[in-house]
Amino acid sequence: MKKSNILFIAITGIGLFGFLGNTAISKDSKDAPKDSGDAVVQAQEARPAEKPKIDKQTEAHDKSDIFKASNATPLSDAFKNQPENGKISGFDFARDALNSKKPFETFEEIKSKLTKERPTVTKTQQDLLQKRYNLTPRLDPEATMTRGKPLAVGPTARLPDGLNWQKLAKMSSDEIRKKNIFPYPSLPHPQQSSGGMVFPPVQLKMFPRLERFDVEFDLPEAFLPEFPPAIFLQNRPELGDVSRGEVVSINNFYELFKDILTPVQLNGLQMLLTPLPQEDFNPTDDRKSEKPSLGVACFDCHINGHTIGQFHQSPDIRPQERRFRLDTTSLRGMFNQQIHGSKRSLRSVEDFTEFEFRTAYFNGDPIHAMKKGFPILDRIHVSHMAQLQNMLDFPPAPKLDRYGRLDNEKATDQELRGEKIFFGKGQCSTCHQPPAFLDHQMHDLKLERFLNEPGDGPIKTFTLRGIKDSPPYLHDGRLLTLEDTVEFFNLVLQLQLTDEEKSDLVAYMRQL
Repeated sequence: MKKSNILFIAITGIGLFGFLGNTAISKDSKDAPKDSGDAVVQAQEARPAEKPKIDKQTEAHDKSDIFKASNATPLSDAFKNQPENGKISGFDFARDALNSKKPFETFEEIKSKLTKERPTVTKTQQDLLQKRYNLTPRLDPEATMTRGKPLAVGPTARLPDGLNWQKLAKMSSDEIRKKNIFPYPSLPHPQQSSGGMVFPPVQLKMFPRLERFDVEFDLPEAFLPEFPPAIFLQNRPELGDVSRGEVVSINNFYELFKDILTPVQLNGLQMLLTPLPQEDFNPTDDRKSEKPSLGVACFDCHINGHTIGQFHQSPDIRPQERRFRLDTTSLRGMFNQQIHGSKRSLRSVEDFTEFEFRTAYFNGDPIHAMKKGFPILDRIHVSHMAQLQNMLDFPPAPKLDRYGRLDNEKATDQELRGEKIFFGKGQCSTCHQPPAFLDHQMHDLKLERFLNEPGDGPIKTFTLRGIKDSPPYLHDGRLLTLEDTVEFFNLVLQLQLTDEEKSDLVAYMRQL
């Protein structure tokens, strides 16, 4: 039996029979034990074994240095006369961690170094964010996300003294670039050289296995989606939010969905909740988690089939310094999408799912995947995962008709004005066409016109349905609010929108 299949059976067996019901994780379970009842943690952490009575000589052997590669006895004395004494003195990819500073650098050495650097890395990123944005959240007194979290109001970007948004919008792209005053440059990963997945604190409190020792999440919670996100299924629309206020995990998925999903879809969900080795979370020394890890699951990033602002790096670009930060996108409405991946334009959910498992999970690297743990999923499992992803629906939009246009009897005057701007002066519908508000194409905004940056090239059009539930915006999360998004496109598309038109457009997008 393949190792990957054994892993799935072990973990899901624990999830189904050892922890269902009694240990289901929820946001409000204050009495949970310190191990959090996380089946993944239970599977990957062994309990201490009872120490047998052994003599001191054996203990000394157990703790000796003879196991180090540098202390291995050469096969032959003749090696003394050969280059490098017959040893590999350079880096051994299969053994050494990525970006190691010396061959045979130990995990403890790497961890110690990166842990000491973490406060500086965090401060550097926070200084950058504070310089660019006003991170003190202003919350709308009425508008909320699906489950009630207040919407943060912008714009948050800071402008130079003496400059306002209307003055900036009248400047040419050349003038903005030469003066270096474009308010929305690319948002970097706080640890670019190593990159990798970074999870927000609200998720780490629940799943500490996802914490890294080298980097912290950087954006305030007020600018992130609500936790836990709602779940809507297109096969049972009458049920509304089926999450029941829970974070779906390997512990509770069966109890929550056994009467809602088909066996095929249920198996797909099980697979999406099963962790697999990833670049930074894996059982090897080449990792960024304190303890060896089984990996991450699809629904660790796409939590409840949505997102709470986790980020990574684009897997499609090299060298490392050209890779852009990649904000986790929602899986809602996958059944209406024909392009998957911000740059790769993969044409099916099945291809996308299988490709990521074989390339170290969003790292574009099958060589690293082989080193960290190379899961081979058969096409049946992949198709089951795709089926579940295609069941995830958008949140209800009660003011939209079946064609994706506002119902005049339900919408306010401001929202109706915003719709006219969306389909007219704002040019939004050029790419974001109803009813799913996307065009299944890739477009290049040519931001290098405004910035001293090389540009990102064509990127897929993401859906705007349920957009209020998915901050921050743009592929790298540089736009913290819908107001920031409107200001960004007002500049990039040179729309010359008035303040009233911008407010109307935001009011409209909140209804999508």
